[in-house]
Amino acid sequence: MPQIFVFLLIAVLTLTITPPGPGNGGPENGGWISRALADDDDDDDAPRSLRRIIRITPAPAPPRVQRRPAPAAAPLPARAPNEILARGLDDADLADLENQGFRVLNSTTLSNGTRITRLHKPASLTMPEARRIVRMRASAQAADFNHYYRAEQDRNAGCRGADCPARDMLNWPVMQAGCGALPRIGMVDTGLNPDHAVFQGASIEVLGIDDIGTPSDKIHGTAVAALLVGRGDSRSPGLIRDATLVAVDAFHKVGNDERTDAFALIEALDLLAQSDVSIINLSLAGPDNEPLKFQMQDLERQGIIVVAAAGNNGPRAKPAYPAGYDSVIAVTAVDRRGEVYRRAVRGPHIDIAAPGVDVWTAASISGARTKTGTSFAAPFVTAAVALMRQGNPAMTTEDVRRQLRLSARDLGAQGHDEIFGAGLVLPPDPCGGAGAIVPASGD
Repeated sequence: MPQIFVFLLIAVLTLTITPPGPGNGGPENGGWISRALADDDDDDDAPRSLRRIIRITPAPAPPRVQRRPAPAAAPLPARAPNEILARGLDDADLADLENQGFRVLNSTTLSNGTRITRLHKPASLTMPEARRIVRMRASAQAADFNHYYRAEQDRNAGCRGADCPARDMLNWPVMQAGCGALPRIGMVDTGLNPDHAVFQGASIEVLGIDDIGTPSDKIHGTAVAALLVGRGDSRSPGLIRDATLVAVDAFHKVGNDERTDAFALIEALDLLAQSDVSIINLSLAGPDNEPLKFQMQDLERQGIIVVAAAGNNGPRAKPAYPAGYDSVIAVTAVDRRGEVYRRAVRGPHIDIAAPGVDVWTAASISGARTKTGTSFAAPFVTAAVALMRQGNPAMTTEDVRRQLRLSARDLGAQGHDEIFGAGLVLPPDPCGGAGAIVPASGD
């Protein structure tokens, strides 16, 4: 009787259990455990042929937690919300715009008599509609959004060599005296720390503009200024340390965003023009802006040469401004091997390259550190232009561009290209000669 019971049990199991094997979850893929259906101790006489392999179903694995990637940082705003910047509006057109719902936020008159006005648009109009209405006024020379401009530095870059002396690759001259006084240099940037030891004995005039909001930090401006006029025996000697530097802080902070806008930038540039500067360094970048373009043309007509950073938005980005304007010398950045900075903007507007990766310069409070970005390449070209104008103050922007091209060391495709421009800037003869000082062999 017990044998009949066991036989019936085995028959049922045979019909319901799938035998193991390839493709059926057998031992070769880890899904099976071999187990003989041995009889109980009381059933030792059960035939061995009745033993079977059965599947032990493992407990289901807990569901995998899908981790969401950290959200990307929100892009910084490109312009002031609801603002239109107008150049040249007369009283009648301004009054008419106010009747249409525009509101004057700020207005200033430049040194040449031109009025620049910040307008808040009516809520009923889109930004493009508001800009078009202002541009249609007869007295409006130009109108655009009030774009933002930011310092062009890489905050995450670090130095890979002791002190990283970028000047060595140019064989920059130590002495610049002997051919007249160096021209006055202007710069628009963040604030700078005039009490830093690097500026001891330097000739610096620090100017500001009104109503810019929360003051900017003094990190970027201090670093750029030190590259130009840092004390000769300091850890960050200036390229043209005997020059007078006029610095305007046009930046303000909104949270962690440090920026200036087109209105403040134009005001600062006009202030520099009134301060009798010959060259202006702009280590900043932002969008194309019609009133700003007019201001750059005004500076060129006044004989002021503007040098600007190409921007750090990447090799596929559109041109950044003011470097993208024809009246401006556009500067890209290279490392000590002459390779282009990976984030530098490219394009046919690029004029010249200069050291801008791991450049050793002053920190904001004391000491020095390395900086990376097209911001820190621009001062090398500004200094080169100052040496040119030391010997020949009448040089125009085109004269300077031609001389930079003739004296540069070609880095990319032969001749001018969209990555390096004319090539690596080399210091001109301080006495105004056509030749450049050739770097030592192997640099």
